[in-house]
This record gives sequence, C-alpha cells and structure tokens, in this order.
Amino acid sequence: MKFIILILLFSLSNFLFSQRNTKPKLVVGIVVDQMCYDYLYRFQQHFSAGGFKKFLNQGLNCRNVVYNYVPTYTGPGHASIYTGTTPSNHGIVGNEWYNRTTNSTINCVSDENSSTIGSNSEEGNTSPVNLKTYTITDQLKLTYPTAKVVSISIKDRGAILPGGHLSDGTYWFDYSTGTFITSSFFKKELPKWVTNFNSKKNAQSYAKTWDLLLPKEKYQSVDDSPYEILVVGKTTPTFPYDLLKMSGGKINTQFFTASPFANTLLTDFALESISNENLGLDNQTDMLCISYSSTDIAGHTFGPYSLEIEDMYVRLDRELERLLTNLETKFGKDGFVVFLTADHAVVPVPQMLIDKKLPGGYLFLDEYMKELKSISLSKFEADLIEHKTNQNIYLNLKKIDSLKLNKNDIAIFFAEKIKLWPNVKAVFTSQELSNPANDNEWKDIIRLGYESKRSGEIIFIMEPGFLVKEIDSENAHRGTSHGSSFNYDTHVPLIWYGAQIPSKDVYETYEITDIAPTLTHILNLQRSGAMTGKPILEVLKK
Repeated sequence: MKFIILILLFSLSNFLFSQRNTKPKLVVGIVVDQMCYDYLYRFQQHFSAGGFKKFLNQGLNCRNVVYNYVPTYTGPGHASIYTGTTPSNHGIVGNEWYNRTTNSTINCVSDENSSTIGSNSEEGNTSPVNLKTYTITDQLKLTYPTAKVVSISIKDRGAILPGGHLSDGTYWFDYSTGTFITSSFFKKELPKWVTNFNSKKNAQSYAKTWDLLLPKEKYQSVDDSPYEILVVGKTTPTFPYDLLKMSGGKINTQFFTASPFANTLLTDFALESISNENLGLDNQTDMLCISYSSTDIAGHTFGPYSLEIEDMYVRLDRELERLLTNLETKFGKDGFVVFLTADHAVVPVPQMLIDKKLPGGYLFLDEYMKELKSISLSKFEADLIEHKTNQNIYLNLKKIDSLKLNKNDIAIFFAEKIKLWPNVKAVFTSQELSNPANDNEWKDIIRLGYESKRSGEIIFIMEPGFLVKEIDSENAHRGTSHGSSFNYDTHVPLIWYGAQIPSKDVYETYEITDIAPTLTHILNLQRSGAMTGKPILEVLKK
C-alpha cells in the first residue's frame, strides 16, 4: 500500500510539475500607444464582458507599473518592453535623434540600406539596425529556430522594434497606399496572404463616418472642447467625422489612422496573420506582437479628456473582445498568454490645466534658443549650439575643439543659463549623466534614457504639467504630447491573461523593463542581451 501511495504521489508531482512548465502555444503582446492607466477604470462602464473587463476580471492586473526613464516616447517604449532594458542600453533614445555624422535628425528605425517591400514609397526604408541589443522575440528565435514571430502595427517603429531582428514577418501601414508593407531587411516580397489582404482590406475600404458607438448621454466627456486641434475638413471639433467627405472622396490616410477604423483594420490583419502563418499549431510557442497606434495619433489631437478618446477606447474594447474570442476558440484559454500594456501615457492638455488653475503651461523654445545663441556669440564669438531635439541640446563639438575650449565647461555654462528658463525643473550635462551615482532622483531617470553617442550634451526637464513647444500660436494651446518623467506619462496599464495566469490584482511597483524578463520564464529562455529588468513573480506563481 505504501508503495502504491508513493507511486501515486510521484505521478501527481510529475503531473503538477509538467503543468507548471507547459509552455503556451502562442504569446500575444499588445501595446496600446498612449494609454493612461486610469482609462481602465474611467471608461469601464462602457466596456463589454469580453474585452478590457475580461482582462480585469479574469487576468492578473499589475496596477503600479511605471516607466523608469525619460523620454517616454513610442520608440523607446516599444524597445524597452521587448528588450527588458532602458534606452541607455538599447540605444533607442527617442522617436528620432540628431546624427552628428550626417548632421541630420534620423528616425529611430531608419535604414538607408533597406527598401520598401509592398509599395513604391520610401516608408519601408527601415529596420531594427539602430537597436543596440536584441529582443525577447530575437531570443525566442535564437533558442528555438522553429518558433515563429510576427509583429504588426500602424506605425513602423511599433512593428519593427517588438519584432526584433529575426522576425518571420514585420508589417506596418504605408500612408501612401493605405496598405501594409515591410522592408527588404525582412522579406524579398510580401507573402501572398498579405497581398490578398491589402487588395481587399485597406484604408479606402475601411473608411466610413466616425460617430459615437453608444448613445451620447452615456458618455461623460464634452464634445465641443476648446482644447482639441481642429482637423482638416471640419469647422468644429465635434462628432460625426465623415472621413470620405472630409477628404473629398478619397480617403486621407493621415486622418484614417487617427480614427478607430485603423484599429479595426489592424485587428483583422492580426487575425489573418494567426491563420495564414499557422501560429500556435505546433509544439513550439510562437509570438504575435500587436501595437495599436491610432490611440496615440488621436490622443495628440484631441487630448485624454476628449469625447473622441472616450469613444476610441469603447471601440478598442470591442476589438480586444474579437481578438480574445478568436484566441480562445482556436487554442482554449490554457493555450495562449496575452499581455497588454502601453508605450507611454500622456499629459493633460496644459491649457486645460491653466484654465482649471492647476499647475501647467508651456515653454516656447524658439525664443529661448535665440537668446542662448545670442549669449554664445557674445561670450565665445561663435554659435556653439548645433541642434536641439527632445529637450536635448547638442553642442557644436568641432567648433568647440577648434577654439580649444573644454566641452564640459561649455556644457556647464549653457546648463546654468537653461536653469534660469521659466518652469525648468532640472538640467544635466553629459558629464553628469555619465556618472552612475544615484545622487538625484531626476538625474537617474534621465541617465537611464541617455546614450552618449545619440543624446545631447545637455538635457533638461520641465516642471509637472508643462510642455515644450517651438513657437506660440493658437494651435500650440490645443492638443497635447508626452515624454516626461511624471506619472501622467509613466504610469501605464499591464494586464496578463491566459494559460496558468492567476486572477488577481498586484500592487507592488514594477517597471516596464520587467515584462521581457517575465516572458523569459514563460517561454523557458535565457535572459536576452542587455536585459536589466526582473521577472514579475506574481505572473509566474501558480
């Protein structure tokens, strides 16, 4: 009898061990571009049972996930999620940065050695070559070559950075054609299924009138708001938006991507990729990376408290419901894992903060840069400022060297002037940021987003609620942006759902760089490249 009991216990332990170590058939990563944490709750009354509410009620909700660096932009966000480290290591220090070799600003995924596959535009002259380490998707392909990785988005960087260097298919939206394309870095030609999809499902075929999905009285936001940018073809920033009428019959792809119909197009493309790439059908786990971009494009225009954003998330909820329903039908709940997060959030429209007597406002950089250049000419008889972008000031190093001046002394001189600008919170030089000592909380956040060859010699940050804009104008006080180190930009959702994921709320603080290390254990992988994050244990505990 003891022998039989031991055999049964051994068999049970083996069964439980095998259950804990069974990999899902498919991992789906969803990044919602510019999603504030509170949208999960502010718009919850509108959500269906099978979308965001399914994540909240049946998934694991990490309620205190933050970005641990600046700048909080799309490129750095996607790179950090999938590499498990910060821009100081992966090198994506912005959506663009100044290239001293070419004396020009370059896109974070630009690649002059790659060309467009799928159209005649130059929107495919891109690749992940600027990414200085590799992603969790790359690690999956390195470890298990038969694993498939597909990555899709409206934005090029939203597809390219998650998919990494080794993806089996990375696709994004071509504004010139309204269809999906890729780069010669990944493919010699589009797969037949993508070509077929493009011929039937594209911006022109999805464009229609954007009106409220629910009765207007159910919404809490105001429609005619003075804080929204007026889009071309409209006389007021109000519903409905007739996409075809606004653009004279042929769809304006710029505004199409700011509408919820671009999210629908992307969801359909995701479902087609699962079927046509045979994702999740063999014994090796595959990955699908989806980045919804329209939330960000609309968010910049309308702001986080607009009726347009409220309706955008009502409709995105239904897209998520379609996606989850499809996954459960194909694989069962125990056959896949999904995580949903954001690449950054967003500051409320500063003019709205001003009107509500809350801290906030603008720094119009053009006038201050003119003053700084004037000071440079007066003091050094030369303009030693070469470029500015993303609150980075790049010095003219060649000129400084020719005048036999010390770069660090010049950086300190200008930093002291910038500290006098109104509502500047902190200024640091490259020399200060090269020191890893954590002697200032803001310095350390900036340091993690700093890379010596791509960042400027001086970086400054504003007080909470303030945005940097080039010049003052009526439109400058409408719409909004992101990029700061403050909670309205850094606090984002992170929800897990699927195979062996417990249902619970987690309140411990985690960082965005902790997602990839968690996937490392779900996928039984080695920690990849320059990964610095730590696994979220609550996701892994059964």
